[in-house]
Amino acid sequence: MRRIPSRRLLAGVLLLMASALAAPATAASAAGPVHPVGVHDACPSDGLGRGVAARLDKAVADVRREAGIPGVAVGLWIQGKGCYVRATGVANTATREPMRTDFYSRIGSETKTFTVTALLQLVDEGRIRLDDPIDRYVHGVPNGRHITLRHLAEMRSGLFPYSADPGFVHDLLSDPTRSFTPPELLAYGFKHRNTSAPGKVFVYNNSNLVLLGLVVEKVTGHHIADVIDHRVLRRAHLDNTLFPDGPNVREFPEPHAHGYTNQTLSGEVADSTDWNPSWAWSAGAMISDMRDLRSWARTVATGTLLSPETQKQRLKTLPTGFPGLGYGLGIFETGGWIGHNGSIPGYESVTVYLPAQKATLVVLLNTDITTGGQEPSTLVARAVTGIATPDHVYDGVAPTR
Repeated sequence: MRRIPSRRLLAGVLLLMASALAAPATAASAAGPVHPVGVHDACPSDGLGRGVAARLDKAVADVRREAGIPGVAVGLWIQGKGCYVRATGVANTATREPMRTDFYSRIGSETKTFTVTALLQLVDEGRIRLDDPIDRYVHGVPNGRHITLRHLAEMRSGLFPYSADPGFVHDLLSDPTRSFTPPELLAYGFKHRNTSAPGKVFVYNNSNLVLLGLVVEKVTGHHIADVIDHRVLRRAHLDNTLFPDGPNVREFPEPHAHGYTNQTLSGEVADSTDWNPSWAWSAGAMISDMRDLRSWARTVATGTLLSPETQKQRLKTLPTGFPGLGYGLGIFETGGWIGHNGSIPGYESVTVYLPAQKATLVVLLNTDITTGGQEPSTLVARAVTGIATPDHVYDGVAPTR
């Protein structure tokens, strides 16, 4: 049985996409005061110095206004210097409930860091090898004899991403409350020709992480959600992080912000709070909060759950074709910051650690609507680090879908 997070309550009645389209976030809705932080995230208002805190307040407000972000929570902790923890904007555009720092949030592709950690633990135990071919564990993968687990974790498998298949997009957006199984997801991608030979080209691809989730299940004999809970979350002491799975896959613990997306068939903005995350599974279905993510950022970047040799392999990043961004085994590096970001309809996040200054940054937003082709979480993280750690600016354009 998976743990129930200590603050969990069952989410309310599921929203029907067709009956309730939310108003788009506008410059007017983005304007607003900075709200008090959650009790567990208490940080002095001038934690990094009054001048720095004021500049950060203005920078975050400017990004919110320009990008039309309803609400954002930012946590920055720098050892020996202090912290900056703020929530600003609204969690619900209809009720104007303020954003808070103690909300649960969908973390999208940050799930990949948990899935790959579980995989690498099995490497440490000698139960699998990174250079094993995927067809040793999952049959029917195009060119599966030559695609290794390492290729999958590095996003260099050459497989076609299922989330880029037009049929998948139509099926998901036609009924975003439906459940998908891993074989159903993979089938959307497997009907296409591979995009390249294994190990040659970086292509961000959820198919890779769904396959790795299946590998973990095959080797352990347990559901990926249970494996992550028992082998990763418990060992990392993350009490408010979960992988929704099974009959309660759409469960979203309270309190949480409403999420807003324009990934709809009409292109209009919708409230996607209770959309079913099963389509992202081991690539992007997880939920967490700022406190847990603050702890996880350091854990995943320093490798405390892995052997030093395995962590060294994990952090061996390769060029991606995106300026300033290197990708390792389910983890990236940009400007010296190590970690991952996440995006799922209605929510975005960034969780990264900067070894050079022993600094941690967590950003949580309740929209995934891009501005000028850039994800809003990237804009916020760039603005914050440009002020707080100017020699280490989070500036990689990291894909998350």
